Amino acid sequence: MNVLVLNCGSSSLKFQIIQTDLEMIEKDADKQLAKGVIERIGSQALVSFQATGKTAVKHVAPLRDHKAALDHIVKWIISADAQIPGIQSLADIHAVGHRVVHGAELFTKSIIIDNAVIRGIEDCIDLAPLHNPANLKGISAARELLGTGVPAVAVFDTSFHSTMPESSFLYAIPYQLYRRHKIRRYGFHGTSHRYVAFRYRQLTGKTREETNIITVHLGNGCSACAIKNGASFDTSMGLSPLEGLVMGTRSGDIDPAVLEFLSHKEGMSMGEIDTLLNKQSGLLGISGLTNDMRDLLDEAKDHQDRRATLAINIFAQRAKKYLGSYLAELNGADAVIFTGGIGENSAVIRQRICANLEWLGIEIEEQLNTEKFGGKEGEINTKKSRVKVFVIPTNEELLIARDTVRCVFDVPRKI
Repeated sequence: MNVLVLNCGSSSLKFQIIQTDLEMIEKDADKQLAKGVIERIGSQALVSFQATGKTAVKHVAPLRDHKAALDHIVKWIISADAQIPGIQSLADIHAVGHRVVHGAELFTKSIIIDNAVIRGIEDCIDLAPLHNPANLKGISAARELLGTGVPAVAVFDTSFHSTMPESSFLYAIPYQLYRRHKIRRYGFHGTSHRYVAFRYRQLTGKTREETNIITVHLGNGCSACAIKNGASFDTSMGLSPLEGLVMGTRSGDIDPAVLEFLSHKEGMSMGEIDTLLNKQSGLLGISGLTNDMRDLLDEAKDHQDRRATLAINIFAQRAKKYLGSYLAELNGADAVIFTGGIGENSAVIRQRICANLEWLGIEIEEQLNTEKFGGKEGEINTKKSRVKVFVIPTNEELLIARDTVRCVFDVPRKI
């Protein structure tokens, strides 16, 4: 079956079409048929579409909302220009898989979308005001354009972390606030952490119960996850994606007293402080230049820019701190896995995070780390390293498509 995978942001819409079914999943024979992204929805949107194996098509289009953006995507998918194998009309889209950021404690696994599920996602908006409304726009647009007869599935970023024990997910605030408002650590990037843990098992032949690893997703958003017996035991992101590692524009961990201090000293409202911590901090805030790690590494190397170097050092140090703490929590781990745009592509950052961790059993091989990768997967550790170190490119869209198939056919997931 052909699954349309949608990932809606506040002003963006990413998609993939993946051909898969239960037999293809079992044989690991899924096929990506097309992919694309529309950015700056609400104005002159930037559009990039690509059928697999063909040249990308790029243009601009006046798209006022997510429904118009999805309509633009659908028209291209069934057009003669796209020439996507097996796609001739809307009837050839058999199901839709939606990435949904926050499922709170309501949704601990992927689920077929109906009116009750939509109401549940709406109930989680307070916990993800920047993300869930956008995800709902995508769900609404797909239902309008494709009809409610096409099955749709919600795959939640938070669901993988629903296995965390109370000692991992509770904050040390009055317990009644958790009972009353469900204030706790939920964790995000769950689809990515879950996928790379699955690939690790495929590469090593280990069972779920034998999987004791630390996964590190480094991109514009960053998070780490301690996985014990194949399940999430602890993770760095919290009530929102703001907590934890230093990110592209997010601060990560910060003393909560800073909020009141900023309010008093700068006269900032809570909304302004939220914007500052989510969109003006992290690598961008420290460097004053950019949130793009590639540009920062170039500035540090070519111009010895002090603040670019500082941003890189803080980024790596925070990741190293979480890596060490999770090794302690798990009483050691069999492997550390790097994924995400930075984790997959930056040998420099991987080296800095793993440097001087020999006493914890982590040693990476410089040649493997610098030469072997670029969208590929495999080990980068030395032969004497007690802890394996892997680079595994994430594939959240594939996992969403597979979950969609399993939900449609009511088959329990294996990953």
